[in-house]
Amino acid sequence: MTLLTRTLGSHQTTAVGLGCMGLSIEGKPERGQAVETIHAALDAGCRHLDTAWSYYESGGPEQTNENLVREALASWKGPRDEVLVATKVGHYRNFEDGEPSWGVDGRPENLIRRAKESAMALGVDAIDLLYLHRPDPEVPYQESIQAMAQLVQEGVAKEVGISNASIEQIDLARGILGQTLVAVQNQFSPIFLSSRQELKHTQQVGLAFVAWSPLGGFRKPKDEAKFDPFRQLAEERGVSYQQVVLAWELAQGDHVFVLPGAHRPQTILDSLGAGQLELTREELGRLG
Repeated sequence: MTLLTRTLGSHQTTAVGLGCMGLSIEGKPERGQAVETIHAALDAGCRHLDTAWSYYESGGPEQTNENLVREALASWKGPRDEVLVATKVGHYRNFEDGEPSWGVDGRPENLIRRAKESAMALGVDAIDLLYLHRPDPEVPYQESIQAMAQLVQEGVAKEVGISNASIEQIDLARGILGQTLVAVQNQFSPIFLSSRQELKHTQQVGLAFVAWSPLGGFRKPKDEAKFDPFRQLAEERGVSYQQVVLAWELAQGDHVFVLPGAHRPQTILDSLGAGQLELTREELGRLG
């Protein structure tokens, strides 16, 4: 199958990427299956992998997912230079009240240190696309963004993105990073529509919008009723409702990318088909 590709910074890459978080955090598959899942995506033509410094189990070895991505690419027989590997810095895992949680550390010195560790874990001289994972309320956003600019100047990252960002933060980052800022990665799905304003803004200013948890995520209970229109349309079209959800998201603009997760090869292969599913204007109207 020929996959839908779009422009993300200096890369022409697949609009449906593989969000690799679920392959390394709590509830992850065994390592062989995780590698097989990445290989299946790549063999099918996916050229967009998304990882992060913080994708590891709370209390476990750090950077597990970055190391997994490197291992999978090293053992894959295809053209490594075609694959965009994006990673993120600024988050870490910890325990609160005995539960796994996500801490944030946006101090410049931490971002610079972690980015260099990410490059080492991925086995690259320069990271293709490096995101600031999340704003740190204890650190002025400008200081975190200036650290990202320094990482580009030092050659640690080729291009930069920001994640979980507001319009104000997007514009502040644009002012500091200029053309090296290429993407905004925010949560977006039928159950999380509040970032629609950022989605529209990125289109207006020429940035890619990359949707994380495009299928609603798997770590928290979700309002399944909001997927009912998508399930109904999927039944009519003879495809999975996940494909319909992803196709609807991609139809929001030609600057939109989606990062569905997967634990099994079959799951990501189904998701990759969303780029070939063209929804009519009437169908898009039904979905909202």
